[in-house]
Amino acid sequence: MGYKNGKDVLPIELLQELQKYIQGELIYIPKEDSVRAGWGENNGTRQQIRKRNQEIYRLYTKGMRIRELVSRFHLSEDSIRKIIIKVSREQIYS
Repeated sequence: MGYKNGKDVLPIELLQELQKYIQGELIYIPKEDSVRAGWGENNGTRQQIRKRNQEIYRLYTKGMRIRELVSRFHLSEDSIRKIIIKVSREQIYS
């Protein structure tokens, strides 16, 4: 995120209107929702977690116990159970 001077990028009318509300301070203007990427989409984290979760489900359906999955993936039993339920539902509805 870069700093830009309002004088350089805004029409004078808009700059004057903004000065009625804020002067000499920084203001963050967020991207439009349609432009913003979802969590983990830009750096691949979302895809990595999806792949990990599918692997957890696959191993579980092949007979690996939840305690073994906890140890292997360093997650809590509750997290493993939630992942198994979520992926199994995705399998049913896809």
